[in-house]
Amino acid sequence: MSLIIVIEDDLKIQSLLVDYLRQDGFATAAFSDGDKAIKEVSSLNPDLILLDVMLPNTNGFDVCRAIRAYSNVPILFLTARISEADRLRGLELGGDDYILKPFSPREVVARVKANLRRLDMDRKASSGPTGGFHIDRSRLIALNENQSASFTQVEFELLCTLFNHPGQLFSRDQLIDRIYSDGRVVSDRTIDSHIKKIRSKLDAMGEAQRIEAVYGAGYRYKEIEK
Repeated sequence: MSLIIVIEDDLKIQSLLVDYLRQDGFATAAFSDGDKAIKEVSSLNPDLILLDVMLPNTNGFDVCRAIRAYSNVPILFLTARISEADRLRGLELGGDDYILKPFSPREVVARVKANLRRLDMDRKASSGPTGGFHIDRSRLIALNENQSASFTQVEFELLCTLFNHPGQLFSRDQLIDRIYSDGRVVSDRTIDSHIKKIRSKLDAMGEAQRIEAVYGAGYRYKEIEK
């Protein structure tokens, strides 16, 4: 049974989400305070987190940053803040998705299921080494001979898409269609933000050049012999 943590200070919304998640067979834990959530999440080892942005004491962005220091668990932001700057900030901090308020609790449950399905597919799939560089779907990491880098679920899906089609150029729209299958409106800057994070993590292990940006066209994966 998957454990979903709901971090939401509006107790009516919190209770509604918990009820709908439990009706669909999920185990749940709920917090209304960012500080307490940070202290408790690591010991609970959740499968996914629903995280409100506007929390008392410690806001959702800071909660996300704290969790990302030790975990790649999928984090879906719940927010009424719809500006692109806010969305990009959350994604750059390691969030996997945004759900805008007001929302249908059925939509939230559907998003939870979709994210868990993608995560399960990633874990069941396999990828072999390519030129000493390879990816481990079971742990959402990339490795070379000496180092490794970990990724959020969305970052890893983007990396996998490029990695599994070496040399193929993907436009931003194509990447959006592959990563966000529910038809939502996602800007090019969202993909650029994710790619920037991926390349930064690969750069730390000396592999940033594997993701090539083609001006005005998109991105592709380069095989490099070392």
